[in-house]
Amino acid sequence: MALKKALRVKKKKDFDRIFYAKKSTANKKFIIYQLPSDLGHFRAAVSVSKKLGNAVVRNRVKRLVRHALAPLTPELSKVDFVIICRKGVETLTFDEIQKNLVHVLNLSKIYQKD
Repeated sequence: MALKKALRVKKKKDFDRIFYAKKSTANKKFIIYQLPSDLGHFRAAVSVSKKLGNAVVRNRVKRLVRHALAPLTPELSKVDFVIICRKGVETLTFDEIQKNLVHVLNLSKIYQKD
């Protein structure tokens, strides 16, 4: 199950607004910038630096992060956020990516499991 396109931040204007808000949370593998949203749902984006590898590696990391995020969607707060992948994410398995992602989303209070 992938993350629907309607649930993604796509425009530069939206990215700039999220980064300008300067509300961030981090762990060893991810940084999350967030901004409260007036939409009825969350929107997410995944950013992977060229330092992590070539296009194949970066696209694989983005795909894995989006797939790890998809099952969490019912419990996510109504915010816009950008997930920035740090060095070392490219070597993780899917389960490790999901565990780290849940951890940083909990720290940022975006993900609240009942």
